[in-house]
Amino acid sequence: MDTEQLREDRAALQLINPAPYNAEAPPEALAGGITPIALHYVRSNFPLPEHDGTLSIGGAVANPLTLTLEDLKAMPAHEQAVTLECAGNGRLQMRPLPTGEPWGDYAVSTSRWRGARLSDVLAMAQPAEGGVEVLLTGADHGAYHLTPVLADIDREDLRFERALPLPLAADPASDILIAYEMNDEPLPVDHGAPFRLIVPRWYAVTSVKWLARIDVLTDPFSGEFQTGHYMYEWPDRPPERVDIMRVRARITSPAPEAVIPAGPCLVRGKAWAGRGPIQRVEVSLTGAGEWYPADLHPPTGPYQWQEWTFEWDASDVGRHTLRVRATDSAGNVQPEVPEWNRLGYGNNAVEVIYVDVV
Repeated sequence: MDTEQLREDRAALQLINPAPYNAEAPPEALAGGITPIALHYVRSNFPLPEHDGTLSIGGAVANPLTLTLEDLKAMPAHEQAVTLECAGNGRLQMRPLPTGEPWGDYAVSTSRWRGARLSDVLAMAQPAEGGVEVLLTGADHGAYHLTPVLADIDREDLRFERALPLPLAADPASDILIAYEMNDEPLPVDHGAPFRLIVPRWYAVTSVKWLARIDVLTDPFSGEFQTGHYMYEWPDRPPERVDIMRVRARITSPAPEAVIPAGPCLVRGKAWAGRGPIQRVEVSLTGAGEWYPADLHPPTGPYQWQEWTFEWDASDVGRHTLRVRATDSAGNVQPEVPEWNRLGYGNNAVEVIYVDVV
């Protein structure tokens, strides 16, 4: 592994944790439609792994397989632009502060991913009739002492595993990819080389990096990253699994705490959701005032963020607040305050910034 190249690749990111390496995208990464590779946030649970270059498919299947990168490239290729968001994005805004990596608001990015469909690989393996879930295992593993939830895990050598419902994984319409390219480049090591899963609409924990094995299961999977962590542990109702991304809007310009000249100001931002396209974005200029409709730009794809703009008459000198909220096509709207849960997942509360007009 070229450590100097790795250092260069990470230079523009905002470090959260050096080991395992976690870093947010810089604010400018949200300006464009596609995030450059060098600005795409990175989430890891363990050190960068060694990968033997093969993908094994087994479990409850009629035709077990072992595929190489060349085998995957020989299959029909598909490409999708997909917004990936860490489930812990915005954790620092919750009170009291939950446990977990101290993510700010920039653990979200959008890239073009190219690869073979998971459904095509599963069709080759021929899942058994009794299959219920697909277990996805990464090559990354190691000691795990970050407050494990499940008592019976091996804390000294835990492997990253997640599971998806078999009907979803086997459905071509779900567009789940085993990706080997990112923005027309070979997949970088920080993003899961030689191949990784890309699951549109779901929080990125399910897009398993350094994919090494796929198993069809006849019973639901229980594991530290499935039923231990990555659960909404609510204070007032039963826990729920972290799965589909919640609706969210962000302001990308002006920047928080910016000083801007008096006069017309074009406010810009991004909005995304897992349960369908964004239907409405609104901006408020006070803490409890009227919400004004923003100009929502048409979606450029089914799985990526949408741009929005708002023409603001910033003629009054002084400090001003800007709030933004989005509503998706299923009618979900952002809450005013974060929904607190013990591990700090899924914060999609209304964003509030202030700017000084001079």
